[in-house]
Amino acid sequence: MTDKPLHPRTRAVHHGIRRSQYGEMAEALFMTQGFSYDSAEQAEARFIKVGDDEFIYARYGNPTSRMFEDRIANLEGAEDAFATASGMAAVNGALMSFAKPGDHIVSAKALFGSCLYVLDVLARFGVEVTYVDGTDLDAWRAAIRPTTRAVFFESVSNPTLELVDIAGVAELAHAVGALVIVDNVFATPVYSQAIAQGADVVVYSSTKHIDGAGRCLGGVICGTKQFVREVAEPYLKHTGAAISPFNAWIMLNGLTTLDLRVRAMSETASAFATALQADPALKVIYPGLESHAQHDLAMRQMGAGGTMVAVDVGSKERAYSAMNKMKIFQISNNLGDAKSIVTHPSTTTHSRLSPEVQAGLGITAGLLRLSIGLEDADDLLADFREALA
Repeated sequence: MTDKPLHPRTRAVHHGIRRSQYGEMAEALFMTQGFSYDSAEQAEARFIKVGDDEFIYARYGNPTSRMFEDRIANLEGAEDAFATASGMAAVNGALMSFAKPGDHIVSAKALFGSCLYVLDVLARFGVEVTYVDGTDLDAWRAAIRPTTRAVFFESVSNPTLELVDIAGVAELAHAVGALVIVDNVFATPVYSQAIAQGADVVVYSSTKHIDGAGRCLGGVICGTKQFVREVAEPYLKHTGAAISPFNAWIMLNGLTTLDLRVRAMSETASAFATALQADPALKVIYPGLESHAQHDLAMRQMGAGGTMVAVDVGSKERAYSAMNKMKIFQISNNLGDAKSIVTHPSTTTHSRLSPEVQAGLGITAGLLRLSIGLEDADDLLADFREALA
């Protein structure tokens, strides 16, 4: 399009477009599971080596999916990307594709429940997993060995909004040749600088902010071309984790408004959290507040507080009572939606964790996870306060 460097908002609209002979303005949706060949010789050649704009089977790749992969990789500052059927397919693929019995992985212990499940599966197959307090660089330093193959963490933890110092952990991991794999869902591609800060692989559940309207599932693995195409892709295409072309088309169009939506949601989240912290009966957790223990790191690493707020209202009974009375906030376990969502992590998203583990992670019975949407901040505040009252 141009040799000049473009801003992310422009690249989110234009990068990676593949146009057919018809010159369509909207990105085309290629709803096909297979592709035909002009000759038997061409089919043979494609199975030997697939060209940059050639396809064999939708499980291996599709023009619509490839547009989404090209665009998200460009936004993330990665060399390449592979789109998956869900965010957990991305996490599973990023970890399972390289790990083997005897390998050692160091992980932050504050993780989404399904991420912990994947690590448990790895452990069953002989991979040693060491869990650490992700906020403590000394804990990472003590756990990482010369034989460590990878480190894994959420850049902002779900649901307690703790941050991991990406650059600090990456320096420790790279010193022993270990991969740095970051689940970056809460940071979003808008505020992510994970690869520039040292991450080798970044995974997203595009179900969340990238779709942004609660329509369908998707995920993506971003990284070097070598990791994406030589390590992750063989595992993903043979185990069936590829995204559907329709879902990729939804995600591709979601990227065009991602910057506008996420910045608006973050601005509202900041106003919401700032107003609530004046209530002494509430414990408000938001990285954009100066009261957050890692506020300075959040500003260095993301430049904003993000779209997620956690509030401890004191008890499960009060949490349930408030949730049931809310009119604007919707009770759901999703996040990153245009609609604001309230979740009780202890009994839903993190319910597979024992009470002792939940307590260790700061997931209390009164904790509510709030995904702030595109509604007016005053309306959200009034809804939350009236429900609590």
